[in-house]
Amino acid sequence: MSGYPSAVDGLDCTPHVLREYALVADGERGALIDPQGCVAWMCAPRWHDDAVFGALIGGGGHYQVAPADPWHVWGGYYEPGTLIWHSRWSTRDTIVECREALALPADPHRAVLLRRVLASDDPVDMRVRCRPGAGFGQAEVRDVRRDGAVWTMRSGPLWIRWSGAADGQVRVDAGRHHDFVLEVSDRPFDGPPPDPELCWQETEHGWRQAVPDCVNTLVPHDTRHAYAVLTGLTAGSGGMVAAATTSLPERAKLGGDYDYRYAWIRDQCYVGEAVAAHQPHRLMDDAVRFVAERLIEDGPDLKPAYTVTGGQIPDQRELDLPGYPGGTDRIGNRVRHQFQLDAFGEALLLFAAAAEHDHLTPDAERALKIAVDSIEREWRRTEAGVWELEERSWTHSNLACVAGLRRTARFTMTNRCTTLADAILAETTRTSLHPSGRWQRSTKDDSVDASLLLPAIRGAVPADDPRSVATVRAVREDLGRDGYVYRFRHDDRELGAAEGAFLVCGFWLALAEHHQGDHIEAARRFERNRASCGPPGLFTEEYDVRQRQLRGNIPQAFVHGMLLECSARLAHDRPT
Repeated sequence: MSGYPSAVDGLDCTPHVLREYALVADGERGALIDPQGCVAWMCAPRWHDDAVFGALIGGGGHYQVAPADPWHVWGGYYEPGTLIWHSRWSTRDTIVECREALALPADPHRAVLLRRVLASDDPVDMRVRCRPGAGFGQAEVRDVRRDGAVWTMRSGPLWIRWSGAADGQVRVDAGRHHDFVLEVSDRPFDGPPPDPELCWQETEHGWRQAVPDCVNTLVPHDTRHAYAVLTGLTAGSGGMVAAATTSLPERAKLGGDYDYRYAWIRDQCYVGEAVAAHQPHRLMDDAVRFVAERLIEDGPDLKPAYTVTGGQIPDQRELDLPGYPGGTDRIGNRVRHQFQLDAFGEALLLFAAAAEHDHLTPDAERALKIAVDSIEREWRRTEAGVWELEERSWTHSNLACVAGLRRTARFTMTNRCTTLADAILAETTRTSLHPSGRWQRSTKDDSVDASLLLPAIRGAVPADDPRSVATVRAVREDLGRDGYVYRFRHDDRELGAAEGAFLVCGFWLALAEHHQGDHIEAARRFERNRASCGPPGLFTEEYDVRQRQLRGNIPQAFVHGMLLECSARLAHDRPT
């Protein structure tokens, strides 16, 4: 291994606050890049596989491209409508950028990470360090070979090839660029390294084809960026991961950290419905396909989440790593053992949205009937609900099914769906309507829950129904603070003590206010919540209002989805 540029002197892969990480992704996997040019996180070859760069949670493996001059400050930006990121550093002498992307079209078996250093007015020296580590950094690098500026090696079950680095420092002349190409595969390489110029051209073309312009929305630039993020999180199978990461803390040392590198049925439906509110783009069809396949395969035993390949999620376990500060090192997820009723209602809403655009496939029609059968059979059953808590009869889940059945009744099985929706709504009103006239969390819990904004948004009951009006008022007064919204009260502590504001709930309240005709307040709330991100414009699930910090796994797909839907719907004076 003599001469291999992997020394760690001067390497800084210590954790950063979450708002400073940028994401590059190609649908099959993603990588987080920190302000020091380190790839702090990348699982390969797929989202749910082990990390080959795991510094984010204290694992091994590193890959840094940064100015050799340590006296520099960081910035960066995405090329519009893409996940092509530019890390940008101002040094004492010049400004240098590194253009970064996972190459398109994506190969499920091989990740291709492109990094192009761009020197503008002056020559620049770059520090380059790369030492992959399969198995979250536990596997040694072996079988290292060099042919000029191309290195090949193995780590664990992976084949790795790195092109463009002859040693640990590279000088780029003024007005020139220098390319690094890293390939990580679960199969041996059967050809020469890819041509960087061709890779960049195909990647640019792929993003142009995938992301619409969104000019008819309230905030076209941010909406287009949200669409790019969602595209980057969606595999060729149609499965969309909830987030790119695992075990990032929602609240330090309180246990609220989980593995989100899987495709949640509910989240997939939320995003599909959001896209449909704009136009019937590919992500809607992807969601329909993935959800339909899972329903056909599992029927009433539908799991809340799957791998993006449709496989079962592994049980939760720990890796014996330090974890991100305040978090843990968990992988796998116990959600695989839960039953969540609302997923069937959300599936019906997704299929109905597709039908309204004449995009309902034969498989989706078959899955739709399975979902209706499953609701009819299971709606009285206790379950984990939208927040995945203890088993109860959760009001939100029942009303999600009512909404899905009512939308379905518009175009098929009208009598059956209407009768079933009426029965569920009548029983839920009898058991779960608070004396004040609002919906309460469950039959045995009379508190307020922000998820109960959704029944009026999705059509279980009209927006001007007294139950809807009372619920919006209660959420705003009891769970709203300074434009943000919390899920529910855990106990008698102040809001924000138990967990951060939930950004998806803020967008829900904006939609609910819009549907009730309060367009100014809806726009104000939308603007407040869409600003709760860092320089790369990525959202997490929670937002720490006091510290103005992101909390939880990044980027959280359904938050980007709800931004997209709000931007589409609030662009119109009246709700659609």
